[in-house]
Amino acid sequence: MPEPAAVTPRAPAPVRPRTAAVVVASDRRARGEGVDRSGVVLVEGLRDAGWSCGDAVVVPDGVESVRAAVRDAADAGAAVVLTSGGTGVGPRDLTPEATAPLLARELPGVAEALRRAGAAHVPTAILSRGLAGVTAGGVVVVNLPGSPGGARDGLAVLLPVLDHLTAQLAGGDHDDSPAPPAGADQHGGHGGHAAHDRHDRHHGTHGSGGGAHP
Repeated sequence: MPEPAAVTPRAPAPVRPRTAAVVVASDRRARGEGVDRSGVVLVEGLRDAGWSCGDAVVVPDGVESVRAAVRDAADAGAAVVLTSGGTGVGPRDLTPEATAPLLARELPGVAEALRRAGAAHVPTAILSRGLAGVTAGGVVVVNLPGSPGGARDGLAVLLPVLDHLTAQLAGGDHDDSPAPPAGADQHGGHGGHAAHDRHDRHHGTHGSGGGAHP
């Protein structure tokens, strides 16, 4: 019997500057229950800031589903992948466990800043276990909370530093951060709202944890 032909692994696409992807982890949204709002906030905020970003990809909570979606986005050439949901302590909140093996280097300062920003509005934000880091291929991956308010807070923290971070990963000097396109809102459009909907913050719009879902 002839030997089966060898399968050549698919090579990841080159990282594309200012290209981002959003992955929403939610059992309910993956079943078609309700409308995802946090993913929309992230996508629109990135686009308003001049980033190229397709629509959010919604997957069920869980290690394998989230890890596969993040890996697919990175392999497709995204420079930044933001996840929403699954960072709390509920039984199905497994986004950090899905993310950790993909990271070659963690960025603990980013994760800490995200928790501080959330805690300024909702004390339970300190329960978030979200990670931030960089893959071996130089892709930035950040876990964000599963609520519109948490997404806006996350963009307010991330957008001012993403260009510098991705420039550093590409080998640039500390003064080589690319300038954002003219007119781009560095606070992500929707991140500049003076008063966030507190209901969004206290009742995560997706994920299995409920309550103030990190």
